[in-house]
Amino acid sequence: MANIGVVGSDGAMGKALRDVIDESGHDYSGGADKGDDVQKLAAVSDVLVDFSAPSALQTNLDAAVKAGIPIVIGTTGLGEAHHKAIDRAAQDIAVLQTGNTSLGVTLLAHLVREAAKRLDSDWDIEIVEMHHRRKVDAPSGTALLLGEAAADGRGISLEDNKESGRDGNTGARKEGTIGFAALRGGTVAGEHSVILAGNEERITLSHSAENRMIFARGAIRAAEWLRGREEGRYTMEQVLGL
Repeated sequence: MANIGVVGSDGAMGKALRDVIDESGHDYSGGADKGDDVQKLAAVSDVLVDFSAPSALQTNLDAAVKAGIPIVIGTTGLGEAHHKAIDRAAQDIAVLQTGNTSLGVTLLAHLVREAAKRLDSDWDIEIVEMHHRRKVDAPSGTALLLGEAAADGRGISLEDNKESGRDGNTGARKEGTIGFAALRGGTVAGEHSVILAGNEERITLSHSAENRMIFARGAIRAAEWLRGREEGRYTMEQVLGL
């Protein structure tokens, strides 16, 4: 059993996390949201799970480092500066950061990496995602996670080979690029498809999220796994032993 603290506790994911903590037999050590003292929460927790906002990340990392406890980061919309902050914190504590805590998506990313590794660049890669109308970032953190997996399989940089927001006369598709398309509407929890399109054949690898509880369950699984680990930066694939 572990005392698990939730940062971003007032959001939909925060409430789902509390339900999973209760059903898994762990103790909910408390929550923190805008204006709350994260350091006080960290002081009474064995591990923090953060689903708050990019603007709060540094504060949350500092609290975890000061308390000497691990932290699972599921917040999306992170930029280069955020990842540098995570790298610094990982010198002192165990940190697991991911664009998606779903165990199914974690396995999907593994399959995408393996497919991209084995198929040449004449197989075009397109990533299509759809989320509810309230989602504010695009492409989604999960789409970018899948894009990173594809780029890793190809041995290329996603940043240098990413295409998104096509509009107008864009010209022919450049070989080797990874395309993204984002759809928004309704109450969709999350739909992701990675399409590998070759000459006269096509492979589609997909995942459908039916409820936010899958992300909460994966996050708590990650928190269980992360507790007691040495300092460093970890991934969901390591949680599954991939």
